[in-house]
Amino acid sequence: MTPLVEKTANFVQDLFTKELPNTFIYHNYKHTQRVVKSSKELIEKSQISVKQEEALLLAAWLHDTGYTRKYAGHEEESVEIAKEWLQQNDADAETIETVSRCILATRMHAEPRDILEEIIKDADTSHLAKDYFEETSEFLRQELKLLKIKNFSDREWIKQNIDLFTTKHEFYTDYARQNWKEQKDKNLYELLEAQGKARKKLAKEEAKARLKVKYKDKSPDRGIQTLFRVTMRNHLKLSDIADTKANILLSVNAIIISLAISNLIPDLTAPVDAGTTVMIPTFILMIFSVASIIGAIMSTRPNVTSGEFTKEQVKNGDVNVLFFGNFHRMPYDQFEWAMHEILNNRTDVYESLMKDLYMLGIVLNRKYYLLRITYTVFMIGIILSVLSFIVTYYLV
Repeated sequence: MTPLVEKTANFVQDLFTKELPNTFIYHNYKHTQRVVKSSKELIEKSQISVKQEEALLLAAWLHDTGYTRKYAGHEEESVEIAKEWLQQNDADAETIETVSRCILATRMHAEPRDILEEIIKDADTSHLAKDYFEETSEFLRQELKLLKIKNFSDREWIKQNIDLFTTKHEFYTDYARQNWKEQKDKNLYELLEAQGKARKKLAKEEAKARLKVKYKDKSPDRGIQTLFRVTMRNHLKLSDIADTKANILLSVNAIIISLAISNLIPDLTAPVDAGTTVMIPTFILMIFSVASIIGAIMSTRPNVTSGEFTKEQVKNGDVNVLFFGNFHRMPYDQFEWAMHEILNNRTDVYESLMKDLYMLGIVLNRKYYLLRITYTVFMIGIILSVLSFIVTYYLV
């Protein structure tokens, strides 16, 4: 490395450190180092003069310095920076002209005209034939996004790279074609594989979207869902209210019976004349309280079901599969089969929900019917007991 090349390397590093924005995560000093390294590799395998080698290395170091000024047209800016720098360091006109020409050769669509331009052109795109291509490619993609030039999706970026590999890029030097092409082809193959996977993923997503739309089209209307949900919730609330009423009757009558027994036993065990005063009213109260307790128990007592059903019953719609009492003794595989039979037919789903709602209504009707009778019995018992106490009090 000549003193001028070494000095230029330090100049570029200092320039990038001070003036290159942090958004340049690909076109930075590390990229320049890679280009210089690839240039040296190509120079070793070519037959150029020492003077040409120096000019080529200078161009490799300076070719991206224009990014410190602007993105589009950075090659021309790099030429201006290179000229200023080389003139300050007393480089001869031929070297400056060669460096400028090589820098402009790094433009995307520029065709190299001699071996020097071919070397720097291949060196600048050598990452396409390296095992770290995927990493550097992602840095370039993110750089374009950070600079707000374009935000490529995964599929778009893969397509861009495949187009670059197959239609826009080629190696010019014999050494690059012979030694770098194999890795480049491998990188292209990996891109094609990634494109295939992306297409499969997209096809799956589209299939899922179509299935979702299809299912949505066939799914129950929101109004129907709301109807079943609200009605079922109201029925369950009514069932809770009925159970609460029954519990109130049980508690009140249990208290009445316990108090009556504890307070009236002394009177009941007294001589006949004394005990007769409260005997009849007490028995009336006790009888009606016991009747109320029995009614409350009957209203809350669960019905015993077989817990089994047959396939014929399911197919004929004679059994409510959704009610636990009809399947709690069934093996799981038979219950699963019955559920699939229902779910496979939209009409069966509606019928099962309606049947479950209907059966719950029948249970509620029984509960409230028994509760009405029980409350009536309790009311009559209280009235008769009070009247009996009054009558016996005045008669005795």
